[in-house]
Amino acid sequence: MAAPATAEAIRDVNTRYHDDAAGSYDAKWGIDFGPGGLEQVMGKLGKILPRSRWPFAYALEVGAGTGYFSLNLLLAGQVRRATCTDISPGMIDVLDRNAARLGLDVDAVACDAERLPFEDGAFDLVVGHAVLHHLPDLDRAFAEFHRVLRPGGWIAFCGEPSQLGDQLASVPKRAAWEAAPAWRRLIRAAEAAHPGQHGEAEPGLEHVVDVHAFRPEELERHARGAGFADVRVRGEELLASWFGWANRALEATAEPDEVPWAWRQYAYRGYLLLQQVDRRLLEGRLPPAIFYNLMVAARRP
Repeated sequence: MAAPATAEAIRDVNTRYHDDAAGSYDAKWGIDFGPGGLEQVMGKLGKILPRSRWPFAYALEVGAGTGYFSLNLLLAGQVRRATCTDISPGMIDVLDRNAARLGLDVDAVACDAERLPFEDGAFDLVVGHAVLHHLPDLDRAFAEFHRVLRPGGWIAFCGEPSQLGDQLASVPKRAAWEAAPAWRRLIRAAEAAHPGQHGEAEPGLEHVVDVHAFRPEELERHARGAGFADVRVRGEELLASWFGWANRALEATAEPDEVPWAWRQYAYRGYLLLQQVDRRLLEGRLPPAIFYNLMVAARRP
């Protein structure tokens, strides 16, 4: 399927795709609002945000999905008040249900990240996870992030695909697809009727909604171009991404209910272990570009 020709068409496809994916999003990506999720969120943000700035009073999460970052930050007491936005009303509905289940009060708004319906200087922190690569007009989006921040406030975006890191991760993905028939026989699982499907979302649209993969200098350029200072770009996950994507590629070929619990535990715990190896031995020592994920933080002067 050809990519949409206009930015407005990309926004429309993103809305429809994520509306369809919302109901199964937490299960597919292992979104957690317990101790594990809190540790993941704080671990990511702790790498790029100054410790001296915590906690934040008013936070805005852009592309919040089902609330992964904001709800965990509220549970941790690291933000006093959170506003969550997403272009998908379906995601906002699931976020509202998650917040109600957790006993949290959030303001949730379905809107475009490039047209934020908030006053100038309304927030101390603008945060997002795996959202920038969906936005067609990044210069406009960064200008909006700058506008809604108070002077001295910070942006922090995590989970953005690295151009080189994505190319490197394609090797274990391809190997896993080739090994998948033998793997399914080993675990006695049937082939998936809809391999890799994201809930009810059309699989063919995934390459359309993922608009960008970044070089570190591109993220820095967008931030500085919007007027931000103290820009930090860091890479995250190398071994963990190879391991995780190989396992996810295998699992995508099998009927979900037939993947054994023991396999899921091996995949999950192995991923967490390799995350620690990446964090302690590789991140900060190797060039950001080779990691699968990039993160960027910056301050509004």
